[in-house]
This record gives sequence, C-alpha cells and structure tokens, in this order.
Amino acid sequence: MEVIILAGGLGTRLRSVVSQVPKCMAPVAGKPFLWYLLENLRRFDVSKLILSVGYLREVVQTWVSEHASDYPFEICFAVEDQPLGTGGAIKLASSFADGPEVVVLNGDTFFDADLQELVDERRNSGAPVAIALKPMLHFDRYGTVELGADGMIKAFREKTYCDAGLINGGIYAIDLGSGLFDGLADKFSFEKDILEAESLRGRLCGAVQEGFFIDIGIPDDYSRADTSPELLAHKDSLLDVVRRLEGFDTLLLDRDGVINRLRPGDYVKSIDEFEWLPSVRKALCEAASKFSGIFVVTNQRGVGKGVMSRGELDKIHSWMCSSISEAGGRIDDVYVCTAVADDDPFRKPNTGMFDELLRNHPDVDPARTVMIGDSASDAEFARRCGVSFIKV
Repeated sequence: MEVIILAGGLGTRLRSVVSQVPKCMAPVAGKPFLWYLLENLRRFDVSKLILSVGYLREVVQTWVSEHASDYPFEICFAVEDQPLGTGGAIKLASSFADGPEVVVLNGDTFFDADLQELVDERRNSGAPVAIALKPMLHFDRYGTVELGADGMIKAFREKTYCDAGLINGGIYAIDLGSGLFDGLADKFSFEKDILEAESLRGRLCGAVQEGFFIDIGIPDDYSRADTSPELLAHKDSLLDVVRRLEGFDTLLLDRDGVINRLRPGDYVKSIDEFEWLPSVRKALCEAASKFSGIFVVTNQRGVGKGVMSRGELDKIHSWMCSSISEAGGRIDDVYVCTAVADDDPFRKPNTGMFDELLRNHPDVDPARTVMIGDSASDAEFARRCGVSFIKV
C-alpha cells in the first residue's frame, strides 16, 4: 500500500491558536498531529508514504528527517511551490507513487478507518475512487453523502443541519490507472472536479466505516483533540493504560499490536521475529498486583494458512510468558484461534475463546473484566463478551 497525506494546507481557520506550524504539525498532547497519523499507518502494510507539503513545509521536513527511521515505510515529499488545490496536490503526489493505486489521507483529520478494507471495496466495485464514509449524528459542519443500496455514491448534499447521515471522511482509495486526472489542469479541486463528477457518472464507491473521527481544522475541534481518549490511545503505551485502570479483576490482552509489534502483511513466525512494544514487560509486572487474572486472547491465522506450525506458535508463547515472568509479571493463560474462516466460533470477534476461558475460570466476572486491544475486531469481541474495552 502506498499512502499520500495532504499536509500543505494554509490552515487559515486554525491560525488563531496555531500560527507557527502547518496544521499537520499542530501539537496534540505533546506530539504533532502528524505523529498520530503515522503511528496509525503501522497497522497496515504500507511500503511508501508521500507527504504533500507546501505552506511552512520546512517544519514538516525537519521533523520527518528526525523521525523517519522510526517507521517501517519509505517517506518522501511532493512539494507544492504554489497552492494547487486538493486535486492538484493529489495529482502531483501521485506522480511519486511506484504502483497503480494510492490511499489518500487529509493531514488535519484522524479517521480510524480500515484502509485495506477501503482498497478492497474499490477493487471489488471497479470504481476509480472509493471514499471512507463516517456516520454522524446531529451535525451541521459537514455536507452529507447519499449512498445507494449498491454501495455507489449517488450525490453530495450541501452543508445543513442533519440529525443523522454519512459524511465524507476524507480518505480515498484511488486507481491511478483509470485516467482520473487526464485532461485536468495542474490546479483543481478534488472534491468538485473529481468526486462530484464521478458520482454523477455512477463511478464512485462509498465504504461506511465506524471508527473514531476528528477534524482539527477549527479551534473548537482542535481543543477537543488534545483531551480525546480515542486519539490519545495511540499515544499511550500499555504501561500508561495499566497504571490508570481501576475497578477490574480480570485483564484480557490481544497480542500483536499490544504486546509485540505488528508485522504488516506477515506473521510473527519465530522468537527472532517477536519485537516487544515499549514498556510491555514493565506494564505486566505492575498488572500482576492489580489483576487476579491476566489472559491473552489472540487470532493467529498464520497457523491455519500453513505459514507456521502450531508447535512454533506454542514455542513463541512459552518464551513470551517466561520472559514476562522473569520481569516480575505474569500471563495466566493464552487462548489462541488458528482458524482461517471468519465465521469460526473461536475467531475474534466471535466469543469462543472467552467462552472457553469462562469454563476454565468460572470465577471470572465479565462485568469486572477489561479487554485491551488495537483493532475494531478487538472492540467488537469485547462488546459481544460483555466486557469493557480500551484501544491502544
């Protein structure tokens, strides 16, 4: 996956509170807003990130040069010498892509959408563009999107108060081989000249995504971002979360993305490939005195796909638990689903692993249990099990 982040806007509406840096570098809880976007990209198999920059670009370039080595993807810049509009910026940045497809994000919006699902929706529909759509209640800041039963966007409606509707979440999957930009000048609006035109032709796909959404483009929402638990979850380590948890007896943990670093597009197939996330062993050391039960519940489809054996997986988990024990923490049990099929009763978000845990540990009370995970599947698993959920 190749990703473009539009980070060259002038940020006029935000200048009353953020004036010395571009919007994407506005500080949120001590980190640039861009940091949250890049951290979220770790969840996906991103090979290249193209940052479209213009206004105060030196600030972005300096920060990225200091932190680029922190990320598992290549980072490069598409520089607007003069404002090109959203369409012109995407067209220019797309010329830096190596492949035929890009995903585009806005540098002033955090939308916890499944980017791979969006790409798959676009491919399945055959549309040149797919948009991530966010359901919202009681809003007047955004226009609404009319989505047909066939998943194709029928129309964009002007801003007006709406009790409930879908908005454009500002994330796009684009087929660069579709000729979408052919015949267009260097400066144009992606929303007006591409999206509205393609919707009239019935060539625009919409994918509804329920993830957390915040747009920091105006001062009120920027202030809200600074204390948003959904956004700050990306900043918190497992240690931060464990330290503030109170009132629970049992702790459930996902593995990949919570205990160890994800391997996008791959699986942890050996101990050598297992990379601890920061402060995890210290967190589980402190958790040992706070929780009567600590359990890992993890999907491990790599076994079902045959890329590793169950014996190799068990060896990883035995080593993981021993390492935690040596640090003064503990894992009381590890529950694993190796099935490939999504409808397998043990595969999260289905509840089979938790049902088995309750049979083995009948003293566990779901009402006093908290699940820590990193995905929408983990959140849905927690909901179905009747336990609390925190995302890291």
